[in-house]
Amino acid sequence: MPAISRVLAEFTAKLKYEDLSDDDIFQVKRFLIDSLGCGLAGSRVEDTEIAVDVYRKLGGAGECSVIGHDFKTSSYYASFLNSLAIRAMDYNDIYWKADPSHPSDIIPAAMAIAEARNLSAKDFIVAVIIAYEIEMRLCEFAEPGIRERGWHHATLTQFASPFAAGKLMGLDVDGLVRACGISGCHNLTLGGAVAGKLTMMKNTVDPLAAQSGVIAALLAEGGYTGTEEVFEGKEGLFHCLGDAWDVSKLTEGLGDGFKIGDCSMKAFPTEALTHSPISATLELVHEHKIEAENVKEVTIRTIHRAADILADPSKYRPESKETADHSLPYCIAAAVAEGQVTPRQFKDDKIQDSRIRGLLDKIKAVADEEFENAFPAKQCTEVTIELNDGTKHAKKLDYPQGDPRNPMDKEQLETKFNSLASVVFDDDKRSRLLDACYNLESFDNFGDFMKLTF
Repeated sequence: MPAISRVLAEFTAKLKYEDLSDDDIFQVKRFLIDSLGCGLAGSRVEDTEIAVDVYRKLGGAGECSVIGHDFKTSSYYASFLNSLAIRAMDYNDIYWKADPSHPSDIIPAAMAIAEARNLSAKDFIVAVIIAYEIEMRLCEFAEPGIRERGWHHATLTQFASPFAAGKLMGLDVDGLVRACGISGCHNLTLGGAVAGKLTMMKNTVDPLAAQSGVIAALLAEGGYTGTEEVFEGKEGLFHCLGDAWDVSKLTEGLGDGFKIGDCSMKAFPTEALTHSPISATLELVHEHKIEAENVKEVTIRTIHRAADILADPSKYRPESKETADHSLPYCIAAAVAEGQVTPRQFKDDKIQDSRIRGLLDKIKAVADEEFENAFPAKQCTEVTIELNDGTKHAKKLDYPQGDPRNPMDKEQLETKFNSLASVVFDDDKRSRLLDACYNLESFDNFGDFMKLTF
């Protein structure tokens, strides 16, 4: 049996633009629009501004654009900064099977190499398809997922990102195997990045793993060697993280079709498991014209990990955006008090708003065995709002807006993009960038496209 990394490398090396369907290409455009909206708004949040200031001082070859900023840097630096901008608001895409992931975090690795090497947008599209395919398969093959074992999903991204970058560098199968082995040996990420009281690292660890793919591919291009059996070998991933891996979910049927269309978009800038409860809560609030002052209690039936991770004691007293957007009590309180959950609800003044905070202790999360058994095929929730007069209103949902079974349509996607991009761009610049995304394959030099992102 060939090494797992070699199977992935053979798929990556073989894939061509002509192998993609019109829908595959359209999905890349949709997720690029979503990611660029997130990245433009994210280029102005504190996390990214700190990183941009540090990387400006470090310098780097002026070969790659930085979203929302007027300077260029190396492909290595740009891959991190652009991934951080896309990730910083926790508003980019989500795929959750055995493990969660945000495949769009890897798009900047492809952006950086495509721009630095003067490649075409068609080359870029193929690399994005590869990034999503391998990342999403990685989310499915651990039983239980690595998050259940105490590890963060950046541990998976370290294996997907070098294939996206290496494809654009033209690495052969051996080179791609080396790149995977280089990146996969040094980016296992603690689940503590998203546990308890959260910090800026919550949105930083996956961009670091995406950046690792770039440097790994560059090293492999130069002849640097890496561990081939990085998954299954002695003291490899399987050895260190425990038993129970379904390798077939990672390797079988590669190239027969592509998973990108199964990825979800976020309708809210929050942790993915809050989305069904938020969706149900907002429906109840608007349908019954519920006011925060009239609420006695809100009960959320959900899966075990949502009740455990998102409603632990630290989540009832959030003091930062990072904790608030991973706090089920805060997200539901904001939905009830404000009638919406947008980036505005995660500004410092809202996090301290007495109307929202007054609801926090009224919100209870209850783990439900039936919902647990249905996950991840469904993301079930039931929200019950009890009013002070004893009236109860309840809503059950199987999946939130943005799920492939309830996708954001063109108007909703463009509304999200425009609301985010307006932080940086005027109407004309937003329109030109949107048009470029819809006509992405027409760019013979991807650098010309990137000129529209700052």
